[in-house]
Amino acid sequence: MKKFEILSSFLLNRIKNIKIEEHTFMVIIGVVIGVLGGFGAIFFRFAIKFFQGIFFGSFHYSLEYANTLPWYIKLLAPAAGGLIVGPIVYYFAREAKGHGVPEVMEAVALRDGKIRPRVMIAKVIASAVCIGSGGSVGREGPIVQIGSALGSTIGQFLKITGAKLRTLVACGAAAGIAGTFNAPIAGALFSMEVILGDFGISQFSPIVVSSVSATVVSRHFLGNFPAFVIPKYQLVHVFEMIPYTILGILAGFSALFFINFLYKTEDIFEELKFPEPLKPVIGGFIIGILGIFIPHIFGVGYDSITLALHGKLVWYMLLFLIFLKIFATSITIGSGGSGGVFAPSLFIGAHLGGFIGIISHKLFPSITSTSGAYAIVGMGAVAAGAMHAPITAIVIIFELTNNYTIILPLMFSCIISVLITTHFKKDSIYTLKLSRRGINLFKGHEINILKSLKVSQAMKYNFEKIYLNTNIKKLMDLMVKSTHNIFFVINKENKLIGILSVDDLRKIIFDMDSLQPLIVAYDIMVPAKHIVTPEESLDIIMKIFSEVNYDELPVVNNLEEKKLIGVISKKDVIDLYNQEILKRDTATTLSRFISTTERYKEIHLVNNKYLSEFKIPDFFIDKKIKDLKIANVFNVEIILIKTFVNKNYSIITPFADYKFSKDDIITVIGEKEDIRKLKNFKNEEGWIWTYFLHKY
Repeated sequence: MKKFEILSSFLLNRIKNIKIEEHTFMVIIGVVIGVLGGFGAIFFRFAIKFFQGIFFGSFHYSLEYANTLPWYIKLLAPAAGGLIVGPIVYYFAREAKGHGVPEVMEAVALRDGKIRPRVMIAKVIASAVCIGSGGSVGREGPIVQIGSALGSTIGQFLKITGAKLRTLVACGAAAGIAGTFNAPIAGALFSMEVILGDFGISQFSPIVVSSVSATVVSRHFLGNFPAFVIPKYQLVHVFEMIPYTILGILAGFSALFFINFLYKTEDIFEELKFPEPLKPVIGGFIIGILGIFIPHIFGVGYDSITLALHGKLVWYMLLFLIFLKIFATSITIGSGGSGGVFAPSLFIGAHLGGFIGIISHKLFPSITSTSGAYAIVGMGAVAAGAMHAPITAIVIIFELTNNYTIILPLMFSCIISVLITTHFKKDSIYTLKLSRRGINLFKGHEINILKSLKVSQAMKYNFEKIYLNTNIKKLMDLMVKSTHNIFFVINKENKLIGILSVDDLRKIIFDMDSLQPLIVAYDIMVPAKHIVTPEESLDIIMKIFSEVNYDELPVVNNLEEKKLIGVISKKDVIDLYNQEILKRDTATTLSRFISTTERYKEIHLVNNKYLSEFKIPDFFIDKKIKDLKIANVFNVEIILIKTFVNKNYSIITPFADYKFSKDDIITVIGEKEDIRKLKNFKNEEGWIWTYFLHKY
């Protein structure tokens, strides 16, 4: 680690000596990430082929080849892959589990783009093994996470932070998509629409050059070919917009079904009392059983998609494969496999479109295209509905097929699909994973946890304050000596009046000599419109940060007196959030251990502290946490609540206004005797008496 820091500092010093504009520097780094991302995409594709050779006996795996394999190889290969994937994910990098894109989105939104370098290694191996052994997942999600981790690692190595690091993460994602699909426009749009959720100009150039650089590398080594070679299709008659409308509607509902079934399957495996690292083996056996009869579900499924695009599958096979692929992908990911959901979305859409196309062409052969045209449109429509990203879906299908003539029905069906999915489910297949963990990506902040945290827990008392009548000379001296960028203007009673930033002072620095006798702090300050108190919750603070240009906010004693007592920064909130996430993840793991182990009812931690899980006393029902004053009465802390929702337990972080329900289960930390008293508590009178003794 020390050598790494020395090398990083050496390179940074050399870079600083080169006179280069910031935007140009970001573009250059974008090119570097693009080139490395392109090589990463190529390496990942060859890694998949390598493991296909290991598990299936051929480095040139195809659907035709799979049909010739003995049944026992098809049965055992996915299970063997699961035996390797499970421990890698569980012990080396939990972020490598599943499709990967939600983890990248969370890192961008909540950790300023910081991703652990080990994620690259874990994701490459886990996903290549999973796909190579027949896991029914795609390679696009993993390559997004691999590229993003690469961009984040380079940014952290160069000590880049904040918005610039997030841009480099998006550069890596764009490079991954562009390199694996030979689709530079789609790579850039995916990063901006899905990963960043922003089409801002400031990050556009680095992302585009990264995407283009990755494509150049990919084309040099793999050739300039679209992912799917298809016949040319066109819109035969305006009447075709009717079946394309029907296709858009069915694609929307298919995407909804896929999303719901995927996460329901995850819930089933989550509740399964079985060692976590071995759950992918169960999923692998199920995939193997299905693959014996229908090998179309193995791997990314591009061979089957090509058959649908060329109209070489009968209608009932197309219809059957839609549901079988949804089931197979859900099993693979739900059991703990590592792979993407984008290719399965294309698979589902191609077969749905092929089915609609066959029906339409049989009924109206003279005014409709063959089924392949509908398969193309179906691919885009289901992918758009699942991702809630119509622009990316439209462009990526165009680049995948290199066919412009089908663009009108493609756009129409994609928009219809997205309208349906967003109406019934606000979260996409990516963001739902975060929402279920309590993370809301509105402005990138975790609502459930932040609601339970107060300003007083994150505020600092080290800040710069100046009086109303401070002259310019003193202000300039303060600006030079201070490490702060924000100064808070107060009156003699310590009442907050306004805010003065370094940028405000820079505007008048050249006129300082002429203005010095005339101007004081009050004349150039900005009125303090956004002030907070210690009792406000941090989710409100993060919403304020999203509306202002400051990285610090003043904290006052109350909104009437407005006496300045501290300051809270965006970094302080993020740091506290990360601590809470770590605590919750640790507690969740221990809680699951308690739940699945009959022998242990409590776990001894340190310093006579125990962690225990039990059903709430009846007295808690319909009462709020803040009214019960549990921490004050029994000196224990509630760290998790399991509440029964839709026939399943959902884990949430406690917050003051949470009202307990009948079947809630709590996980607490405290001394053994205090936990026992709380667990055995019976009635309201006893509670009042206990609280009275504690207080007086």
